[in-house]
Amino acid sequence: MAPTDETGQATRHASTTGTTPPDPPPPGGAAGPGARMPRWLPRAMVLALALIAVFQLGSWAFHQLTGLLINILIAFFLALAIEPAVSWMAGRGMRRGLATFFVFLLVLIAAAGFVTLLGSMLAGQIVKMVEDFPEYLDSVINWVNGHFHTELRRVDIQEGLLRSDWLRNYVQNSATGVLDVSAQVLGGLFQLLTILLFSFYFAADGPRLRRALCSVLPPARQAEVLRAWEIAVDKTGGYLYSRGLMALVSGVAHYILLEFLEVPYAPALAVWVGLVSQFIPTIGTYLAGALPMLIAFTVNPWYALWVLVFVVIYQQFENYVLQPKLTSKTVDIHPAVAFGSVVAGTALLGAVGALIAIPAIATLQAFLGAYVKRYDVTDDPRVHGRRIRRPAGAGGSTRLRKLWAKRPEDGAGS
Repeated sequence: MAPTDETGQATRHASTTGTTPPDPPPPGGAAGPGARMPRWLPRAMVLALALIAVFQLGSWAFHQLTGLLINILIAFFLALAIEPAVSWMAGRGMRRGLATFFVFLLVLIAAAGFVTLLGSMLAGQIVKMVEDFPEYLDSVINWVNGHFHTELRRVDIQEGLLRSDWLRNYVQNSATGVLDVSAQVLGGLFQLLTILLFSFYFAADGPRLRRALCSVLPPARQAEVLRAWEIAVDKTGGYLYSRGLMALVSGVAHYILLEFLEVPYAPALAVWVGLVSQFIPTIGTYLAGALPMLIAFTVNPWYALWVLVFVVIYQQFENYVLQPKLTSKTVDIHPAVAFGSVVAGTALLGAVGALIAIPAIATLQAFLGAYVKRYDVTDDPRVHGRRIRRPAGAGGSTRLRKLWAKRPEDGAGS
């Protein structure tokens, strides 16, 4: 009866105070039907949605501005390349903007002269090839008739080409693609103007740009940024300097060959080979040699073979003799690293990446070299690629024979 009395007293006490005891929590910690949402959950959901929206917007903006960012990157490396010349002229008392203008004027005059010479050369060679095409076609037809006992005629081949659907479709596609070509030319000119404008600002306002960048960094970081900037200027300028010297040597060597073979437009072809072979790394020599081979073929097919042999031999001379001597103090990177950087730059940025990959890697290598601790290399012969000579009888087969010879004695002793 005592428990009953205690329960009744508890009930009466609760009724007198006007409150009821709280319900016990559900088993297993599960929330009941009337549980509220945590206060942090709506804010977390809004924050997650905002981050996703910002990421999508940033990704869309980056893809839309990829062309502009690449142009700015090209302009920055171009400004680094002309920085030594601009600084030299500015150190002689000339205003920096005027010095930058003179450097750009000299570069544009040289580029315009090269394009003019190359264009006239190509135009003259195309006209000559068109005029001499019937003779080439007759010689090919005579060779085919003589070796395969056929009766081909030039008139039949010309009529077949004129009546073919391939020629008709090609003419139609060419007529409809004129507008596309014009749009691409205008786009290329606008891109070139954008690069020149940004590079002019980077070169003319280089000190102001460095001050603006250093103003938001602590003094220790400012020294690192200025050091990296100086290394980038030295490596980029050194890269262009060494490439210019190798282009000069390559142009002179190919000019002597083409002049000896009496190939027309030998000076313009030499300039073409020198520039293309040096500023398109690794495979530039072979690409540059294709045009002289083609023009030499119009003179004599054997001349094209001689040009090919000379291009291959000169490439080996340049890789193993000339390039290590000229680039040892300017862009001292391993050929395998240079080739890998060119491949990576091409995969990321196309032709632009191939051009700026080597100076960029050289700058990064020189900058990180100050933070890498180096040690003296041991005198172990294996460092120099030589194996350690072991004494006679120390080979694995000798030890096995000794163990096998001792085995019966051990068995007999047991």
